[in-house]
Amino acid sequence: MRLIGMLDSPYVRRVAVSLRLMELPFIHEPVSVFRDFDHFASLNPVVKAPSLIIDDGTVLMESTLILDYLDRLAAPELRLTPTDLDQYRRAQRVIGVALAACEKAVQILYEVNLRPQEKRHEPWLARVGGQLGAALTLLDAEIPADGAWLFCDRPMQADITAAVAFHFTRAVESFIPGVPGPSSGLAALSERAEAMAAFADYRLDGASVSSD
Repeated sequence: MRLIGMLDSPYVRRVAVSLRLMELPFIHEPVSVFRDFDHFASLNPVVKAPSLIIDDGTVLMESTLILDYLDRLAAPELRLTPTDLDQYRRAQRVIGVALAACEKAVQILYEVNLRPQEKRHEPWLARVGGQLGAALTLLDAEIPADGAWLFCDRPMQADITAAVAFHFTRAVESFIPGVPGPSSGLAALSERAEAMAAFADYRLDGASVSSD
């Protein structure tokens, strides 16, 4: 399998880390949707990161849909989704909030990086910043105070996405006016996750603008 996209995207990074933790062999190709547009289009005409090219040539898009496929492909003991319905429901909530934080951070980055300063809409930036802060606050409330992973003795998809989201928002903090909310639990979760080889090997190196 080939994972296409830059690690400055939290969506690409969550897939890369998940592939590593599920022990599924893949090649990461850091192709930019901006700098390498034509090359990306030759791989996926939609030019959407992440793109996962399966061995039979099928191209999958959207990180959540990619991860759903990979969870079915992985060995049962390495899957990242809880089987218990109550735990699954909670995991989906955590993932949804974390992805909302990523989405709002990306919106801010697009506004700051791609629009001339004199054309930025400050009320909209403030609104999106408030949404990002709310998402981080909700996410922080889900993290166990005892420093444990959310569901078992290893990180599951909810842990991965929460940690990736937090690390991404910290990396773009200088662009985000007056955000973030409480983050003590998230900071501890992120630190624990970033110490793992799966995260360290696919580290976020700066952040510009991202896709999903």
